[in-house]
Amino acid sequence: MLKNILSITGKPGLWKLISHGNNMLIVESLVDGKRMPTYARDKIVSLADVSMFTEGDDVSLSEVLTKLGAKEGLKAASIDAKQADNDALRTYFASVLPNFDRDRVYPSDIRKLVQWYNILIGAGVTDFTVEDEQETQEEARPVQPEVKQAAKAPTKVKTQKAAKTSVKTGVGAKKG
Repeated sequence: MLKNILSITGKPGLWKLISHGNNMLIVESLVDGKRMPTYARDKIVSLADVSMFTEGDDVSLSEVLTKLGAKEGLKAASIDAKQADNDALRTYFASVLPNFDRDRVYPSDIRKLVQWYNILIGAGVTDFTVEDEQETQEEARPVQPEVKQAAKAPTKVKTQKAAKTSVKTGVGAKKG
C-alpha cells in the first residue's frame, strides 16, 4: 500500500498516486482529497522507498509505521509532534524503535514520521505493507487467453500479366 503513497517536496502532507501521463503524475491529497498534476521537476518520493537509520541495518518505513500502529492501537499518535520538545520526541520514538541511531535521526525526522502516521490513520490507511513489485505486476496484468491464428498457406496465383510476359519473352520455352 505504501508504494502508491507519495511525499512531494514543497507540498505539505501525503499524496496518493492516481494516474500517470507523459512527464507527469496525477496525485490526490490524503488530507483534503484535491487532485493535481506533478511534473518531472518536482522531487517525489514513495513511502516504500524511505527507511530509518538504526544502529544495525536500516529499517523500512513500513516496519516503523507497523510498530507505531501497534503501539498506538491504529489510532492517532499520543504525542503532539508540533508541541513536543526534542527530548520528548526521542523518548517517544525510542519506545517504538529502541535501536534507532540517535546521531543520524533528527527530531525533525521524528516529527515528520508522526505527522505522516497521523495523516495515514486519518485517511483510513492502516495497511503499512509494501507489496512485492513482481506480485504487483502480475496482479496488474490481465490474463488473456492465447489466440491461435490459422497459418495461411502461401498462394501461387499467377496474374494474367505475368503469364503473358513469360510467353512473350520465352521464359521456359526451348529455342529452336
